[in-house]
Amino acid sequence: MKAYSTDENAPMDHQRAPTHMSTTILTDLSRNIAADHASIQSPGGVSASLKSLHGGRRNGVQLLDLSDGHFCVSIIPTRGMGLWKARMGDTVIGWASPVQDGPVHPSFVNQAALGGLGWLDGFDEMMVRCGLTQNGPPSPVTDPFAIGLHGVIANRPAHYLAVHELPDRLTVEGHVDETCLFGMNLRMITKITLVKDTRRIEVEDEIINMGNREADLELLYHWNFGRPFLEGGATFDAAAEEVCPRDKTAAAGIRSYDVYDEPTVGYAEQAFFFRLKSDSETSNTTVMLRNKNGDKGLALRFDTRQLPCFTLWKNTAGYDDGYVTGLEPATNYPNPKAFEKAHGRVISLPPGGRHLAVTSLEALPTAGDVERVAHEIARLRGDTKPTLHHAPVEPFAAG
Repeated sequence: MKAYSTDENAPMDHQRAPTHMSTTILTDLSRNIAADHASIQSPGGVSASLKSLHGGRRNGVQLLDLSDGHFCVSIIPTRGMGLWKARMGDTVIGWASPVQDGPVHPSFVNQAALGGLGWLDGFDEMMVRCGLTQNGPPSPVTDPFAIGLHGVIANRPAHYLAVHELPDRLTVEGHVDETCLFGMNLRMITKITLVKDTRRIEVEDEIINMGNREADLELLYHWNFGRPFLEGGATFDAAAEEVCPRDKTAAAGIRSYDVYDEPTVGYAEQAFFFRLKSDSETSNTTVMLRNKNGDKGLALRFDTRQLPCFTLWKNTAGYDDGYVTGLEPATNYPNPKAFEKAHGRVISLPPGGRHLAVTSLEALPTAGDVERVAHEIARLRGDTKPTLHHAPVEPFAAG
């Protein structure tokens, strides 16, 4: 089916106000529009290409590639508008998951399987959202609406997909619903933007309560990276005020929470919860992963008013078992929902209520780029030395 094109005179997002925008609608189930392929080119040289995958567990998955010729990101409308991988020249940004036949169609992911850990059957993205009603460990099986690991949004396909075209950028807009009778009634409207020659991808999400009752919201962005950025001696940099281990396993690594090991067979994952400093005026903060030599890295930026919690996930297991780290800004820490609710970190959205969250990833291909971001973080940090907790403590985690 062909895509549908229109022109819109409207702002693209909260930061920019272009005077004219051309829109190509690729999917709109309310109008029975569902393109299986498309190619769009902005005058400034940013392109979008939609294709459908075939065979195995990826059968029926759609990929939408945004590219400016130097930097490319692959969006997965079929999997909650996650970001599968990015590419900067010959460098792949993402990680090598044991799930090697992805991206996996949600129809092959039984989230109730594996004791509620079935979400892992499809986990191979560079960025996957966790939520929206819940993230973290599975609900107790006695709950009438028990939810598996990290929620359901990553396994819901977009019912609306469009590309907004401006001279120097393209924005992909997707709508994904998390709804069921007697349960949640949430909609995510995401806008993913690539601006030419910036090596940056911005993800702007607005979560809307479409129901007539208050609704819980937990939202976590699981940004995942492996080689060549992750390696033995690679480091994590942030303006940390407090760092708390999630559990006893992480407590054993608290003194080296910011340094990574080589792939280690049998390594047990570690997670650390952070309170981060941010700019006093904008509330923006920056975290960075850099390789051992400091000549390449990745910078993640977000607003701590929108995403006040941050988790660092370290899984330096054997390479074939999933050698990866996760940089995870969120509305909450990925603890059991009851614990997060008791500590006031579950957002209650009134009917029609909305929550906005923006994250952006910048690829850093040179030592100069890494140094620039290191200075940015140092300015945020100032003279602050982080408090390191040597055991799980409240309010971060159950002691």
